[in-house]
Amino acid sequence: MPESVRKVPRLSLRSYLEGNATDQEFFSRQLALGLKEYGFIVLCDHPISETLLNNAYEQARLFFELDLKIKNKYSAQNNGGQRGYTPFGIEHAKDAKVADLKEFWHVGQMLPSGHPYEESYVNNIWPEELPTFKETFTALYKALEDSGRIILQALTSELQVAKDYFDTMTKYGNSILRILHYPPIPPTADPRSIRAAAHEDINLITLLVSATASGLQLKDRDGKWLDVKSKHNDIIVDSGDMLARITNDIYPATTHRVVNPEDANTDRFSIPFFMHPHPKAMLTCIESCRGAGARYEDILAQDFLMERLREIGLIQTSPNR
Repeated sequence: MPESVRKVPRLSLRSYLEGNATDQEFFSRQLALGLKEYGFIVLCDHPISETLLNNAYEQARLFFELDLKIKNKYSAQNNGGQRGYTPFGIEHAKDAKVADLKEFWHVGQMLPSGHPYEESYVNNIWPEELPTFKETFTALYKALEDSGRIILQALTSELQVAKDYFDTMTKYGNSILRILHYPPIPPTADPRSIRAAAHEDINLITLLVSATASGLQLKDRDGKWLDVKSKHNDIIVDSGDMLARITNDIYPATTHRVVNPEDANTDRFSIPFFMHPHPKAMLTCIESCRGAGARYEDILAQDFLMERLREIGLIQTSPNR
């Protein structure tokens, strides 16, 4: 398609939730086509309330305005980067020589007491300085997780799998809500660094509440960078490495990045939800996608995740590895 008409598709989730069988089939086809062609789609008319989204961004702003000494009390480096605060300049894209220009907070899955996955998951921590932070992001985690299940369910007809295929895989999944702050670019920043260097997501799908500023770009199929444009409170959805793996790259994980702004003194906040399977889920090629043969060997979701977290610097590689 000519560059002038290349644009990430924008779909109404309400048409799937409230429409008839024809509406749902059309949504599923357009969702599959968007992920195949771009690796991204933009969702409007979703069920997550504007009030909750606004509260989440306000809580994010309040947290990242805290003194660094306070933020460091909640360091995620104590638990392999899985929960709490990761300071500026720690994470980097796979194989990147310089760190990204961002800081963030992780919220993880909340399990009922005694659940067998307790041994695999780290407990959430919450900043005591912000009394409504926990309530806000617990609600947003659940809302995005529910929306993610709907989106994955909409893919099942195209993949010729049972309607509950992804429900089973993602129930109590190791999903992460990341609260991201891209601060003003410091004058000491490495000139090669950008807010988020080119990368692919690790997980099945990512649901990204539209950020407070532009900057997100995907690498189009011709190798050119394409701006991902959305409206206030839209949700941007992209396919990750795990979905690419089990679909034999029919739904590829598209390379994307967040570029630096023209005005280096501006902030950017965003809140992606990385939807993961549970740790015992086996990533295996779906039969309808197998074609001439699976491109990837079967691997446990937890093993694949740990491998990738080491590659991006959130987990340190031991000297014996």
